[in-house]
Amino acid sequence: MSVSVVSDGTSTTDPSFSLRPVPLSPTLAVNEALDRRRRAGAPVLPLGFGEAGIPVHPLLTEALASAAGRGAYGPVAGSPELRAAAAGYWTRRDLPTDPGQVVAGPGSKALLFGLLTALGGDVVVPAPSWVTYAAQTALAGAAPVRVPTPPGEGGVPDPAALAAAVTRARAGGRTVRAVVLTLPDNPTGTLARPETVSRVCAAARDLDLAVISDEIYGDLVHDPSSPVPRAALCAPERTVVTTALSKQFAAGGWRIGVARLPDGPFGRALRTSLLGVGSEIWSSAPAPMQHAAALALSEPPELAERVDRSRRLHAAVARAVALRFRAAGALVPEPAAAFYLYPDLEPLRDALAGVRTGAELASLLLERHGVGVLPGAVFGDDPRALRMRVAPSLLYGATDEHRLAALAAPDPAALPWIAGALDRLSDVLAELPRHGR
Repeated sequence: MSVSVVSDGTSTTDPSFSLRPVPLSPTLAVNEALDRRRRAGAPVLPLGFGEAGIPVHPLLTEALASAAGRGAYGPVAGSPELRAAAAGYWTRRDLPTDPGQVVAGPGSKALLFGLLTALGGDVVVPAPSWVTYAAQTALAGAAPVRVPTPPGEGGVPDPAALAAAVTRARAGGRTVRAVVLTLPDNPTGTLARPETVSRVCAAARDLDLAVISDEIYGDLVHDPSSPVPRAALCAPERTVVTTALSKQFAAGGWRIGVARLPDGPFGRALRTSLLGVGSEIWSSAPAPMQHAAALALSEPPELAERVDRSRRLHAAVARAVALRFRAAGALVPEPAAAFYLYPDLEPLRDALAGVRTGAELASLLLERHGVGVLPGAVFGDDPRALRMRVAPSLLYGATDEHRLAALAAPDPAALPWIAGALDRLSDVLAELPRHGR
């Protein structure tokens, strides 16, 4: 311990031990960096933070306000009202669900951490994949097993590589218990094929892995005739499904999510452990949020229409941004869902003199042009690759008036504020070769 004396003559004792380093999540860090630039009066182009970018529907805000006086904790698993609504939500998506299979929590991130803690052991995560999977695995005292995704299919590990990686890890003495899927995917904005998901689930069964299927973007597939592959249909005895209000209902700051646990002995044992973890971390999800979530997951027509409009808005702007990157010479997988795309600037490497890594490219975009993106490396991609996640959803407008206009517009990319942002992006991409370090 170190002792210091303050100005009034008293002494203070400061701990001298080392703290465990836990860095800020890159997705939140880039958002805060852009906020600092904005407050300093510098222009910014916010393409780094994965927020839905539209106002919460008044029906939900009214429901939340009506429940503001609910202060009791309630059951750890969530209110009967919410669990019944979530069961109905999944049943309408071909996953018959009993309310007893549902556990609510303060966001799907908290539920994910609870699940990883309850399961124990190392976790297979696709490479690339959302930053939180690997980070939470480490926080839970385990390690991620990164497995590359198949070409053009983000969110799932390559089935053959999955089996080889788990076999190799176990031969080295590691305990691997689970695999995480993202259907559709963040960061790539793509959707794995049903046959690939089926093969991954077959491999999980052969390897005795639990499957956590993060389907938070499941209602935001750009082409509604392309249904989300259901891991819980392929491996019902071992698959957990999670979702939340933050994406399709644009209520990210409300922090409320639900998990569907499998039926059967494993699901019941996992539920007991997850509730134990939840009881020690969050006690119960906020009661007013649960009331609003129950309404959202019951999907009244007004909310269903809003989700449909948001899906079309995300698709239109993601396509427009992809076109600007392609025009600059980048390779861009066709965005299929949510509000992400994953351009690769490898064809521009020679012109970007001195830019050797994706992190250097992202830094150049931020520091010289005020463009916030995230390099692929933070998602577990090859650090040398010039790939990045781009999230255009904060281009929809700086005010609710603009955001609502974007929702209603037949061609949102033609609205002046969105068109201006797209033109700014094209200008920056055109300037990049002249500013390579």
